[in-house]
Amino acid sequence: MSEIAWSLHPQLRADTAEVGDLALSRVLAMNDADFPWLLLVPRRAGASDMIDLGADQTALMNEIALASRALKDETGCDKLNVAAIGNVVPQLHVHIVARRKDDPLWPKPVWGATAQRKYDPAALMRFVGAIRLRLGLPGA
Repeated sequence: MSEIAWSLHPQLRADTAEVGDLALSRVLAMNDADFPWLLLVPRRAGASDMIDLGADQTALMNEIALASRALKDETGCDKLNVAAIGNVVPQLHVHIVARRKDDPLWPKPVWGATAQRKYDPAALMRFVGAIRLRLGLPGA
């Protein structure tokens, strides 16, 4: 699998703001003001499941840990939910969601439970900037 023919799925593009690129994955912030939420999308054309990454599986796990630490440190959340579901968007992507015991859905899953409440644009950019800084990405 190659990055050459890779492109971001239109649904992911519509629902997120770009944070930046790690070695393997594009990091996105979900535009959902109720839940601080990152997505990692490996830049490998045709990947729909982790097993499709071959030797890059280890790199993805390392990037999940890195992004998870950044999100937890930024939000002070009680728990992280990490999942690669892909039933609606087939392109491989990993959700990392910061959960708090007082969030609107605790302890239920966030996927498909409520309508997305978009961030105020300035608040989304502050969140993106803070995550970029924690990940050491340009634009921080």
